[in-house]
Amino acid sequence: MTTTLNFSANAIDALEESNHGRSFDEIQAHPNCITITTSTVNNVVKIVIADNGKGMSEEIKQKIFDHLFTTKAVGKGTGLGLAIAKQIVEQTHGGNLKCNSALGEGTEFIIKIPV
Repeated sequence: MTTTLNFSANAIDALEESNHGRSFDEIQAHPNCITITTSTVNNVVKIVIADNGKGMSEEIKQKIFDHLFTTKAVGKGTGLGLAIAKQIVEQTHGGNLKCNSALGEGTEFIIKIPV
């Protein structure tokens, strides 16, 4: 559960950042959205946390699970959250954590954990 909260908090931060420079009318016309879906298939629980923010470049996406890497301002992020989340999902639970993101299209994290 802590892992899901971490992803949700990161999505909220990303959406707040994507609002910078946008007018109220722009935000109202294209509101921020975070979608969390869950499913179970073949004894695997799948959790998808997606946002419609500005997305990430391929360069950033390659580093997001690195220990101490953060895109947040000094004092806002530690660079530990996603690295720890990946460790918990993969090493502790034997699952898989994947990120899909493209600039201008938002980001989704897919967590799969065997039951």
